[in-house]
Amino acid sequence: MEKKVIQEIILWQQDFIKNIKLQKRNITIDPAGNYVLVGMRRAGKTYTLYQYIQHLLREGHNAHEILFVNFEDERITDIKKEDLHIIIDAYHELFANEPIIFLDEIQNISGWEHFARRLADEGRRVFITGSNAHMLSREIASTLGGRFLIQEIWPFTFSEYLQYKGVTLQPHWHLTSQKADVVRLLSDYFHFGGLAESFSFADKRLWLTSLYQKVLYSDIIIRKGIRNERSMTLLIRKLADSVMQPTAVKRLQNILQGDGTKINRNTISTYLSYLKESFLCFSISNFTDTIPQREVLQKHYFYDNGILNLFLIHPESKLLENLVAICLYRQYGDGLFYYNRNVEADFFVPSEQLGIQVSYSLASQETRDREASALAKLHAFRPLKRALIITYNEEGTVVAGTLQVEIVPVWRWMLEE
Repeated sequence: MEKKVIQEIILWQQDFIKNIKLQKRNITIDPAGNYVLVGMRRAGKTYTLYQYIQHLLREGHNAHEILFVNFEDERITDIKKEDLHIIIDAYHELFANEPIIFLDEIQNISGWEHFARRLADEGRRVFITGSNAHMLSREIASTLGGRFLIQEIWPFTFSEYLQYKGVTLQPHWHLTSQKADVVRLLSDYFHFGGLAESFSFADKRLWLTSLYQKVLYSDIIIRKGIRNERSMTLLIRKLADSVMQPTAVKRLQNILQGDGTKINRNTISTYLSYLKESFLCFSISNFTDTIPQREVLQKHYFYDNGILNLFLIHPESKLLENLVAICLYRQYGDGLFYYNRNVEADFFVPSEQLGIQVSYSLASQETRDREASALAKLHAFRPLKRALIITYNEEGTVVAGTLQVEIVPVWRWMLEE
């Protein structure tokens, strides 16, 4: 690896980052921290680094203090961990400063964590991004030794999407003409998700398909050495089709074997872990299950509605529940559950005493009664401070026994949250 190539990259990035236009995101960086930013491809990890670098420049830092290297640059894709020190040497031949170091998409370099740990031990500020949750495995976390803070970067929230579209919400916006703008803009976000790079494409589905193929082949099949590609692609389709239903590993095995695929339960569990590592899917468990049961019977969701929608024919109900799951999971993580004991409630956050049902429409009285009744039964099991039915565009209240249930349209709920 020639130092000259590294130096060209460093100089180009310094000039590029100063001038790039950004959509500011609501992400906080501790001024004393070293960070590992993780999340799905194209969720905005690199642009989060750019945003923070521009913040540093506004605070008075010089662009020459920035050492930014993208490890997906084709000129350095063959770099090995034993060559990583060349990056620091190349910088010091250009500048006398001590750099602030940004290592973008470094996950493909085996052993990168040892280099990162050494930089932190030397007292340098270091920021790292990667599109693979394996970066946070127990072994790597042990090597990093608590020197780094972990920040997960998600696709745009609905609020950020509105800002991108030039909508700045005023006080009491839902009582003004802005409400119509919000409802109108919801449709694209609802169907095509929050990956900002897709927003400017006329054919968003084509862009999302390309991204999905990149994640599937680069981050899962090739990286994990999967030979049975058909089983993995079929599993993803079945998870998309089952978004609203608790699904046992055994049932997934039966579905795949019924299609002529030979696969055992351990392999399916491994494949599910790969989907989570690549930030394609996440899972929640039944609150009333034992810990072993929570691992084998779960509800599976997708990190972005646009990716999920690639697999759906009649998408509305599934997209609505998936969107609510995304909002809740990014806020509560492993503190989010569903409830299933004779009746199922879609989401339960015990720490907040919050129960949520999701229903695209409550036009039918039977549907309204069923959804409210499920929350009432959850309330009898574990008292709720707040009970919601989230719809696409209906609102109101309903009483179920002693429980008052709010009916909230998803666009208003997302902006309140």
